[in-house]
Amino acid sequence: MTLETTKLGTTAFDITRLGLGAWAIGGGDWQGGWGPQEDAESVQAIHHGVERGINWIDTAAAYGLGHAEEVVGQAVAALPEADRPYVFTKCGLVWEQGGRTVSNVLAPDSIRQECDDSLGRLGMDHIDLLQIHWPSHDGTPIEESWMTMAELVDAGKVGSIGVSNFDVDLLERCEAIRHVETYQPHLNLLVRDAAADTLPWCAAHGTGVIVYSPMRSGLLTGRFSAERAAALPDDDWRCLDSDFQEPRLSRNLLLVDRLSPVAERLGCSIAELAVAWTLAWPEVTAAIVGARRPEQLDGWIGAADLRLQPADLDEIAAVVDEVGAGTGPSRPADTTTTIGAK
Repeated sequence: MTLETTKLGTTAFDITRLGLGAWAIGGGDWQGGWGPQEDAESVQAIHHGVERGINWIDTAAAYGLGHAEEVVGQAVAALPEADRPYVFTKCGLVWEQGGRTVSNVLAPDSIRQECDDSLGRLGMDHIDLLQIHWPSHDGTPIEESWMTMAELVDAGKVGSIGVSNFDVDLLERCEAIRHVETYQPHLNLLVRDAAADTLPWCAAHGTGVIVYSPMRSGLLTGRFSAERAAALPDDDWRCLDSDFQEPRLSRNLLLVDRLSPVAERLGCSIAELAVAWTLAWPEVTAAIVGARRPEQLDGWIGAADLRLQPADLDEIAAVVDEVGAGTGPSRPADTTTTIGAK
């Protein structure tokens, strides 16, 4: 299967508009876990994604405290060289041996060690894209952290560098030192704040945008319910997220219910509608979508070919505004341009 590709900012990568996210395949038993996960199913999901045409995987050192990177490395190594996808990973969240929680650390020595550790777990000698996962809490000036990231590129260990979850001020401080090639924000029908500030910044600076959690971690799939929320295992991080608890949960599920007629009219799933909505923002290059099993991927990959028209976006925005779920702009201001499409 062939999926449309698009240039990722100023990087050398032409990527499919959907990428496979590896957060959930890190499993449970850590601070951001999703409950138990079979590695064999994770590998099958990655291979299925490649078979369906996806050409990049997004992971992070923190996912499963290194485990997701190991699984990604195993899955990629089993593929023929010509079929291997780009591998994007992230740094800046570290943990103590035997611990279950992470800390935000961006000291230069820590970044260098994280890069080497990620290369080892992935079984690679080069990371295509390395992004800072979150701002630091250790007092390191971002200028020092970003200069260290640039040094990794110059040393040939990393192809391109970017950041995730930064505000405009941090983006500006990094840009003053070296171009921010990519930005990874949280964006979906419930979490829309990035559209008001950081997305316009990226458009103005030629920074590629790959958004995460376009289905709001399962809430926007059409398969979530209050019963499922109540049955989440204790080692699933969503148990502690306010969007999965009342009073927000009922409002969020109402949004999904109200969007069902839109999806039905367009002949797509709710999941595909949610993902396509993120791709409709002209600043967005591509979306990271998670899958723990091959069949989950089949439920959203159609979003790659779904182009929402202005009338569709008006209808979706009206539902979002009426239900009052989430925060941030509910509609792209301009949907006539797809960045870098070819």
